[in-house]
Amino acid sequence: MSLRNGLLKSYFSMRMKAIDRFRRHPLEVQAAMLRARLEKGARTRFGRECGLRVGMTPAQFAAAVPLQDYESFKPFFARMRAGEADVTAPGRVTLFARSSGTTSDRSKYIPVTRESVWWNHTLGMRDVASVYAHAHPHTRVFEGKTLTLGGSCSMEQGVLTGDLSAVLISRTPFWSGWFRAPRMHTALIADFDEKTEAICRECTRERITAFAGVPSWNLALMRRVLEYTGRSNLLEVWPELEFFAHGGVGFRPYRRSFEKLLPSPHMAYMETYNASEGFFALADDPAREDMLLMLDYGTWYEFRDGDQVVPLEGVRPGVVYALVVTSNNGLWRYEIGDTVEFTSTDPYRIRFAGRTRQYINVFGEELIVDNAERALEAACRETGAEVEEYTVAPCYMDIDRRGAHEWVVEFLREPTSLGRFAEALDRELRACNSDYDAKRRTTLDGPRLTVLERGRMLAWLRESGKNKVPRMMNDRSVVERILATK
Repeated sequence: MSLRNGLLKSYFSMRMKAIDRFRRHPLEVQAAMLRARLEKGARTRFGRECGLRVGMTPAQFAAAVPLQDYESFKPFFARMRAGEADVTAPGRVTLFARSSGTTSDRSKYIPVTRESVWWNHTLGMRDVASVYAHAHPHTRVFEGKTLTLGGSCSMEQGVLTGDLSAVLISRTPFWSGWFRAPRMHTALIADFDEKTEAICRECTRERITAFAGVPSWNLALMRRVLEYTGRSNLLEVWPELEFFAHGGVGFRPYRRSFEKLLPSPHMAYMETYNASEGFFALADDPAREDMLLMLDYGTWYEFRDGDQVVPLEGVRPGVVYALVVTSNNGLWRYEIGDTVEFTSTDPYRIRFAGRTRQYINVFGEELIVDNAERALEAACRETGAEVEEYTVAPCYMDIDRRGAHEWVVEFLREPTSLGRFAEALDRELRACNSDYDAKRRTTLDGPRLTVLERGRMLAWLRESGKNKVPRMMNDRSVVERILATK
């Protein structure tokens, strides 16, 4: 083992004591997060308007601040982007993460404060390394570099704005280049094809031991690397690859593709939950399929189930909650649009269940992303298929036929039978969603498959400026635009 690898493992291991503390004392740690937020928030315009003060109880805080979403917070964000200081966070905010938009805006602009850069997002990435090193004591991952596929950013209205990954990369110190590839200039290239070509030229001779990023975009990069090098798998390019930290989209549809590109039983995968609004969770136990909720990153958590909103001590396993955060990037009781399900409360573990607005409930079926991914996994297993991308939309009833769901799919490997694939989808959906099963007996036909040639959805992402394909929508607007993309 190299001196560098040993020193870094020792450095990262120090965080495990703090992680163990909030595992054992979660409510005390969360109380400290609320106190810190109130102390800093009381000095902001938002805090003064809401009457925030140090020492508020969770109930008093909830009574003072109504639930927020992007539309209600947009006027505050606009002031911050215009250069006004002390709006919802102390000081002037000069970084904004741009993410997929709402019904009224093409893009959302989420503030990223200096505090959240270092004590939320960067600490989260450090903990990924800490947890991985703890679970794999013989790792050599720190002897090489982590290839991080970032987005792009630019100056808008005097503030740095862009994909969260690009904003964070632009603020990393110079010495991060000792551990990360590609170079910052390459990582921030706006055009994806140009960026992948530059990465191929620059990184195929580097000592790459890990990847990090969104599975779909990394998959596209990896395929280009194989074309560029003429190799059959990535271990022939980078024989020391051992770890992929992923997030942004569910990994299930991509796992088989990654296992084919990285044919090693020792390859490790770790799910992370790092959104524009904050770094929230990571998979700390390789034997489990859930994530540890990170409680000391400057975020006070609440969870909404219908009209009821509860802090951490009020959650129950098996219930799907909308995530509400008060955080060190200036968000106050902000519903980010994600849903999570608790799998454990000792310690607090979650799994990502989908988006609050990514669902289909046209016929009363209440289909969510988690249902879809479970069904796809079962259908692929039964038919030998591999799915690269997909989205689901309703097919509305008319006088001649019942309603249905259209599954628009790009296959890496097509199933032995499209009919069997659709049947397996339907069977698993009926098994995991009782509302869907009930509607299948009355108003809903089985899934209708539309198979696209590979690359169509990637072309739509580039054309639309989106980072992710929405997995399901309650109308046909996205599907129709994808189908129209050439």
